[in-house]
Amino acid sequence: MNVEPDLVSASDILVVAPNFKRRLSGVTSTIVQLVPEQAKRLPIAALGPGLPAHLPRLRWRDLPLLWRRPAHKPFRIWHARRNVEMLPGIVLRDLLRMPLRLVFTSASQRRHTGYTRWLIDRMDAVIATSARSGAYLIVPHTVIHHGIDLNRFSPYPEGGAGARGELGLDPARQTIGCFGRVRHQKGTDLFVDAMIALLPRRPDWQAVVAGRATAEHVAFETELKRKIAAAGLSDRILFVGEHRDIERWYRALDLFVAPQRWEGFGLTPMEAMSCGVPVVAADVGVFSDVVTDGCGTIVPPDDLPALAAAIEPFLDDEPSRAQAADTALAKSRAEFALAREADEIIAVYESLWAAS
Repeated sequence: MNVEPDLVSASDILVVAPNFKRRLSGVTSTIVQLVPEQAKRLPIAALGPGLPAHLPRLRWRDLPLLWRRPAHKPFRIWHARRNVEMLPGIVLRDLLRMPLRLVFTSASQRRHTGYTRWLIDRMDAVIATSARSGAYLIVPHTVIHHGIDLNRFSPYPEGGAGARGELGLDPARQTIGCFGRVRHQKGTDLFVDAMIALLPRRPDWQAVVAGRATAEHVAFETELKRKIAAAGLSDRILFVGEHRDIERWYRALDLFVAPQRWEGFGLTPMEAMSCGVPVVAADVGVFSDVVTDGCGTIVPPDDLPALAAAIEPFLDDEPSRAQAADTALAKSRAEFALAREADEIIAVYESLWAAS
């Protein structure tokens, strides 16, 4: 059955959240989670392809209606998260003279190109997703950490074995996971190598890699599967592909590993912790702010021996692992709520409206 998108009249909306990348990505995931939460507080609509039907949506053909000022504000907000969304905002505001102000959220932790700096300089407000991201900006900005949907990401009531059974995994085996794009940058190879080193001595454990290898990384994934087969572990290190209901896979886990070599922000440790799963993570993105003492372990990036050494105690010490799971869940409930992120972003919008 086809579900009609939740279309919103352009005359009613105050904020447009463009998403001009069809592939599932961390930015897209942020928009999918955040827009419905923001919609509880003000009229907002997403614009672009590849978005789920339940999001409040603006149609392309309704863009000309944005020339009309909203009823109760001096302008609308165009909230971009990529270069490909900043540039159209500049065109709409500066060339077509639509009553818009532009907000950009930066998650990047590297020096921006000259073109990106040119775009950022033309924003009316800039948000950084972490202090590390903000350090690469040369414009005034506000640091707002991402939040997640704590209703969606929550522990499985019947425990991990029940979740594993629903997914077709061996329910009797404890499970360690690594989720995200399958590629070198994400450290998928580090996870696989650690599992090849650790699992042969632990027959009661299995590993799951959830995520998609895009065309340029298929050979990388194929080589990892070859190594797993050579180690005789193809039935215990499983590649399960990309899933939009990823929360079901987190709930099947006893431990989560985030081995990225580089990351702009990184939601996966937060999602795992909110499902009651402790985390071993590389010190990239915002991971060291998220995985604090008692919730798991932080290791240097691109350091396989350190990664394996950090994982090993969690595999062998169930009471310590259970305590870390409880601590991770408590931290997530206290700090990771999506409502907190929505409120802080809306405060940025309100500051622009108040200054007009």
